Amino acid sequence: MGSADIVPGVSGGTIALITGIYEHLIGSISKINFKFIKPLVKFDFKGFWNAFLDEIDFAFFIPLILGIGIAMLTIAKVVTYCMDVHTALTYAFFLGLILASAYVLLKKIPKLEIKHIAFAILGCILAYVFVSLNPIAANHSLPVIFISGLIAICAMILPGISGSFLLLLLGQYEYMLTALHELHFTEIIVFIVGAVIGILGFSKILNYLLKNHEEVTMAFLIGVMVGTLKLPALEVASNVTLDIAGLLPCVIVAIIAFVLIIILETRFAQE
Repeated sequence: MGSADIVPGVSGGTIALITGIYEHLIGSISKINFKFIKPLVKFDFKGFWNAFLDEIDFAFFIPLILGIGIAMLTIAKVVTYCMDVHTALTYAFFLGLILASAYVLLKKIPKLEIKHIAFAILGCILAYVFVSLNPIAANHSLPVIFISGLIAICAMILPGISGSFLLLLLGQYEYMLTALHELHFTEIIVFIVGAVIGILGFSKILNYLLKNHEEVTMAFLIGVMVGTLKLPALEVASNVTLDIAGLLPCVIVAIIAFVLIIILETRFAQE
């Protein structure tokens, strides 16, 4: 998830869905209501600890957060190198990932109905318009970084919507990558605080949708994924010669990415 969230156009939520932890993730986050603060105010430390353990799934969150954190600190350099030096191939790989992710979601809808198609078209249109926007020229003050973290995290946990691309539109993507590379702790902490506040609120909405309108939500997200394909497709087209020699390596890389996701999904579905 951390590796995917670094990449503009790929969502960490997609990886969570493929590996089968998505509903657990959303449910565990939405369960956090900070009720453990009340006994702490009353100096009831035993009650605080019991409520704290009851609300927060440490066995799930500790390895997940460690994995995301380590990936963001290490993979960020690899991803930025690949995007700069092997732009077309890198985005072809992302394109394959997104296509495969849309296929994985499609398998979760047993029977396609008109409402599913309608929501998929709506998601596609909205995503296409979204990725067509121009980046905002914004400053890098701490309040702006806080708001960027709050907004981007909502996209990062949605399958198909890239939080990194949202940061790109907000004019904070390269700045926050540099902050990660150079360990600017003030900016990183402010961003994380914004992200935590954003995810706690948004997860409750997602949890409701997944429990009560799962198939329609999945159809909408499929549309979103298809709409976001414009970004990697344009990057591939603008960085290769549009002939067989130029496009064939990109097609091969996209197919490899597609197959990798299908293998991952099949393996985790069996576990």
